[in-house]
Amino acid sequence: MSVSPHYRLFIDGQWTDGEADSVVEVINPASEAVIGSAVQATEKDVARAIESARGAFDDGPWPRMTPRQRSDILLRMADIMDRRRSELIDLNIAEAGSTRALAEFLQVGIPLEHFRDTADRVLMRFPFEQPMLPITGMGLGQGVVLKEPAGVAALISAYNFPLFLNLFKSAPALAAGCTAVLKPAPGTPLEAFVLAEIAEEAELPPGVLNVVTGDIEAGRQLTTHPAVDVVSFTGSDAVGRLVASQASSTVKKVILELGGKSANIVCEDADLSKVLPSVIENMITHAGQGCALLTRTLVHRSRHEELVAMIVAALSHISIGDPADPSIMMGPLISAAQRDKVESLIATGVSEGAQIAFGGERPAGLDTGFFVQPTLLTGVDNDMAVAQREFFGPVGVVIPFDDDADAVRLANASDYGLAGGVWARDPLRAYGIARQIRAGLVGVNGGGPGLSPHGPFGGYKQSGLGREWGAFGLEEFTEAKTVHWPIAAG
Repeated sequence: MSVSPHYRLFIDGQWTDGEADSVVEVINPASEAVIGSAVQATEKDVARAIESARGAFDDGPWPRMTPRQRSDILLRMADIMDRRRSELIDLNIAEAGSTRALAEFLQVGIPLEHFRDTADRVLMRFPFEQPMLPITGMGLGQGVVLKEPAGVAALISAYNFPLFLNLFKSAPALAAGCTAVLKPAPGTPLEAFVLAEIAEEAELPPGVLNVVTGDIEAGRQLTTHPAVDVVSFTGSDAVGRLVASQASSTVKKVILELGGKSANIVCEDADLSKVLPSVIENMITHAGQGCALLTRTLVHRSRHEELVAMIVAALSHISIGDPADPSIMMGPLISAAQRDKVESLIATGVSEGAQIAFGGERPAGLDTGFFVQPTLLTGVDNDMAVAQREFFGPVGVVIPFDDDADAVRLANASDYGLAGGVWARDPLRAYGIARQIRAGLVGVNGGGPGLSPHGPFGGYKQSGLGREWGAFGLEEFTEAKTVHWPIAAG
């Protein structure tokens, strides 16, 4: 990026300075250079944003517009995003450290498609007003079920997929008729402020979308403020539990998309030449910084050594470096702190008895940037920390199993339940195993990973609450109201 942008807060349709003279610098994780900055919001700033969203909901036009009217404005936003697509891709590479291929496809391309789909197909077909089913012997026309906007939504996103998460939260919230305060992750705020620019250009009514930064206390404002009705949070399970606890004081609706330690089951008859790209992709995509990545490979004991050898050979060809270079396959972690966390957990695994089959160190010649080698751990027991805790780094573990029942048991022996995968020559067998995995999305023989807007995204157990994407995501930002009237006489 040739120019380092500086953003002020976006509140009530205006760009405004914060209460304090404090700025957040945004660091390129590959070069460690400052690429931009944003005003650091205080608790008072966040309160102003909430009050703006509250006023826009209670007294403004947005919740009272027809779905078609809201759709028209959201589609204008999609058109502007499309026009700025190359800029968003470059910004994501610099801000989040994505490789160019990942930025083009999953960081920008897919969420823009979902945003447009929500604004068009989902919004225009969503049952905001549904006649009640008839009651036997009482005829038709007893009432309707209304799906109304839930109110003010606090949208709190994570650093790993900034635009992706910002759009997947704002699209259903705004489509439902809610107003919102978006708080991006401290390390990746720039793409959220570009979204505010786009909302302003599309003439989204003032106060409908507010964008603020903020520290822990500013975030607490969003989860506890009585004027907020819904909290949608993406991040770690530890912080998710804190968000749920804070929101409980005012009984807010909470949508949580949290961590994962997902299992990729490889049966004895699986075609390993097809399995291998999946295993590698789930290790190196965004340097392992993805909650739905399948980081536990469970392989039938008879194929364990063969698959491990194939993985090690493939990892030796992974190019690591500046993600702006199109030839690079894996970029950096988001920060030095995240790199330290990953390295510490690798060391924990070794102390527990795991062996490093590949990697485990920082790449040679990359002294600048937050890089770590893709790392494969073997000799892992499913009870070890490296099999149970989320790395959020390019680390995979391989664990052998004896039969299908053992594979299912190991896959489900986790506090998480976000995703999974099954590989077997017989697709019906694979489907049968998939049905037994307690996770929100499961790919069979490479299917998925759940990118269709027609399917819900979310997890079981400590992977979260609620669902995102498509009509499922829009539903989360509505309240159901039953309206009855008397049956007409005669």
